[in-house]
Amino acid sequence: MEKNIIITGASSDLGMAYIRENVRQYNRIIAHYNHDNEQFMGLCGDYEDKIIPLQADFADMEQVRQFAGKIKEMELIPTHILHLVSPASRSIKFHKSRIEEYQLMMQVSVYSIVELLKVCLPVMQKQKFGRILFMLSAYVQIPDPKFAAPYVTAKYALLGLMRDVAAEYAAKGITVNGISPQMIETKFLKDVPELIVEQQRLAGPMQRLLQKEDILPVMKLLMSDEAAAMTGENIGITGGNHIL
Repeated sequence: MEKNIIITGASSDLGMAYIRENVRQYNRIIAHYNHDNEQFMGLCGDYEDKIIPLQADFADMEQVRQFAGKIKEMELIPTHILHLVSPASRSIKFHKSRIEEYQLMMQVSVYSIVELLKVCLPVMQKQKFGRILFMLSAYVQIPDPKFAAPYVTAKYALLGLMRDVAAEYAAKGITVNGISPQMIETKFLKDVPELIVEQQRLAGPMQRLLQKEDILPVMKLLMSDEAAAMTGENIGITGGNHIL
C-alpha cells in the first residue's frame, strides 16, 4: 500500500522536523502552509519528488474548502493525516479576550480539520486503513490552565472531535489519536511573554522546555502500523509536570 500523508501546518518547526525524520516513510507528502519561509521552501526543494506544498489560510473557510477540494482532485489516497496547524496562543486575562479570538482559534484548529476529514475519511474507510494524529496541548491534561481561554477552548474541542471520530471509525482500520505536549521550544512561542516561558521552563522536574526531539518519537509511533490497537488516546508529554 502506498503511504501518503497530509500535514497541516507543515511549515512549522515541528512540521518540518517530522518531515525530515520521516520523509522516506511516505510516497507523497502534501504539506500545507500559510506563510512560507526559507527553511520550508528549502525542504520542499530537497524532496521535490515527494513533497507537494499547498498554500491555504485556514482562517478563511473558503480557502479551507478549496484546499480540501484540491486534495480530492488529486485522487491521491491519503493514509495518514497529521494536524498541527494552530494560531499562536497569547497570554490574556479572560475578561479582556474578544469573541473574535475564540472564532479564529476554532476556525483554524477545529473547523479546518472537520472539512478535511469529511473529504479524507470516506477514502480511508474504503481502503480500511488510516492514521490520524491531532496536536493538542498539555492544557487539556494539567489542571487549572489560565490566561489562554480561546486556545484552551479550541484544544478541548479538538479533543472531543478526536474521541468521537476515533469511536466511529475504530472498526474500519482507522486510528485517531492526540498528543498533548507541554510548551515546546519553537518559533510558536514568539508572541508568548518571556516571563510565561521562563515560568514554564522552571515549572517541572526537568527544569527545561520540551524539544522537538522529545515529541517526534511519540508522533512516529502513533502514525505507525504498530499503533493499530491505539485509538482515541491522548498522550501527555509534560516533562513530569503533572506529578508535582
